[in-house]
Amino acid sequence: MGNTWITRAETSADIPAIRDINLTAFPTSAEADLVDALRADPTAWIEGLSLVAADETGRPAGHALLTRCHIGTTAALCLAPCAVRPERQRTGAGSAAVRAALAAARAQGEHHVVVLGHPTYYPRFGFTRASDHGIGLTIDVPDEAVMALSLDNDHPLPSGTVHYAAAFGI
Repeated sequence: MGNTWITRAETSADIPAIRDINLTAFPTSAEADLVDALRADPTAWIEGLSLVAADETGRPAGHALLTRCHIGTTAALCLAPCAVRPERQRTGAGSAAVRAALAAARAQGEHHVVVLGHPTYYPRFGFTRASDHGIGLTIDVPDEAVMALSLDNDHPLPSGTVHYAAAFGI
């Protein structure tokens, strides 16, 4: 199979495939359950910001989700989870899904995104250390793993504590 990815917003038909992607990409069902809980939360879920990267047959191989959070009192987005089927990892499916999600957020007029993730992966999308912008979490995690991104130059990152959707449990 090739590595050309078709990115698109999830459809209702994709929901089982997205759950399967998360179940196979992570050691427990926590991330798959988180996606389901976020999808059911109207204060977190934003239509059009759950993106899949599908192969040439249309089968989703990667998934990136952006949901509502706040940095202090400023509306922002949380990028999580991001997952790729194990057999399709390192093929660009994850990067394609993340880039598509960020482009969709920008097109919807969103301004800020935070991510808690691998500090060697997310900078390729423009994420920088959140603490450099005065952004922090209420939990103890490695500083370099908390990153933030402004989607446009007219809206610099605000400072403050990140407040996640209830489903995150933090």
